[in-house]
Amino acid sequence: MMAPTLIALAALAAWLYLLILNSGFWRLTEHDRKFVPGDAAVPEGTHVIAIVPARDEADVVGTSVASLLAQDFPGRFEVILVDDESADGTGGVARAKAAELGCADRLTVLRSDRPTDGWTGKIAAMHRGFTYVRGCDSQPDFVLFCDADIAFAPHVLARLVAGAAARGTVLSSLMVKLRCESPAEKWFIPAFVFFFQMLYPFRAVNDPKSKVAGAAGGVMLVRPEALAKAGGLPAIRDALIDDCALGALMKKQGPIWLGLTDDVHSLRPYPRLSDIERMVTRSAYAQLDYSPAKLAGAILGMAVVYLAPPLLAVLADSPARDLGVVAWAIMAQAYMPSLRFYGLSRARAFALPAVAACYTWFTAVSAWRHMRGRGGEWKGRYQAPA
Repeated sequence: MMAPTLIALAALAAWLYLLILNSGFWRLTEHDRKFVPGDAAVPEGTHVIAIVPARDEADVVGTSVASLLAQDFPGRFEVILVDDESADGTGGVARAKAAELGCADRLTVLRSDRPTDGWTGKIAAMHRGFTYVRGCDSQPDFVLFCDADIAFAPHVLARLVAGAAARGTVLSSLMVKLRCESPAEKWFIPAFVFFFQMLYPFRAVNDPKSKVAGAAGGVMLVRPEALAKAGGLPAIRDALIDDCALGALMKKQGPIWLGLTDDVHSLRPYPRLSDIERMVTRSAYAQLDYSPAKLAGAILGMAVVYLAPPLLAVLADSPARDLGVVAWAIMAQAYMPSLRFYGLSRARAFALPAVAACYTWFTAVSAWRHMRGRGGEWKGRYQAPA
């Protein structure tokens, strides 16, 4: 009788802490609609260069590059695509799209060689592009690192630059709105965003007084001088979770900002559960610093916080049952804004424990793959450290 009650109390205490004291992460208040203060605008003559690392993205890169070249931006804007040993003609597709739009002079395609030991592929490609930019005669005011599988609404760059200029941020990042169309996506994508915000509460990230730092790798606008002063991309060359590593690096240089957006969409589908699994297992164990002790703690914590409340609500006697019901209700309430953000029924919130169980399994699989030398897999590369 005592043990179930203690577990229920622990779960309830955890959810009260998350609901009240974890920077209101669940409320989804940090959004790019609120990023630009007052009537701030893009400063006259602002120069931006986008760096797009791409590996075998021929099916989506044309759409992505077209959305960048179509930005309604009052300053100067160019795009550098770093073709990371693609075997499907990614660079050619990007060039053809730029030529079709009459913008061939605004697109540069660079070739990135296989990353050397100690570098992950994406960061090596980003570094290739950034090194090229630093060697140019005309230096940009901002560099936009963005993925090759996303599409921008025409006003996004202007909004991002105007906000960054007005707020003085050294890094401004947007959490891309992921696809949420297949059954697998509808069950697991909102939870992915929910868990990310729980680990990196956006309001805390955006608070200069907080030590919490993070970013979302799809869209990251940086001040190149600040990045160079921080040691550049070699300072995070081995990071699998490159965005949060860059966020931590840049927050030492000045204010950073991270928020949601409805205006940048992922083009990458996750039609099956196995696709979601691959996305998560690539870096889940890296989040735990490749530590077996942290892995055990994470599994135990997920079991107590997510799985115990519904099990106790159904199987236990009072008072553990009552406490479990309350914890489960709080959990569902916290998750509902994420479901609403993706246009899904709030009733799905009560299934979050089952979704969390799958994510716990993905984390264990991530650790198992790492121990077999298969960690950090991305398009044929195993990038996690041995």
